Amino acid sequence: MLKIALIVVVSCVVAAAAFVVVKIGPKNVVGMLLYDQRREGDLRVGDQAPDVQLLTLDGKTRVRLTERIGGRTSVLVFGSFT
Repeated sequence: MLKIALIVVVSCVVAAAAFVVVKIGPKNVVGMLLYDQRREGDLRVGDQAPDVQLLTLDGKTRVRLTERIGGRTSVLVFGSFT
């Protein structure tokens, strides 16, 4: 009885994994597994934000954030709203 339950659970996990691969696409799954470099950050509440360098829309010029906004408060949102 325990073997049958284990086989059913393993089958469900394999079926769910196959569904995810088909839905997302094999290349995307491989990319996520190979290139995901996320890590826990060092910033804490109240810390000053790091200065970042951004690429302008022409794709050639780089601009430091502190050059554009100085000491003013700003909010950057990175994400998709579609």
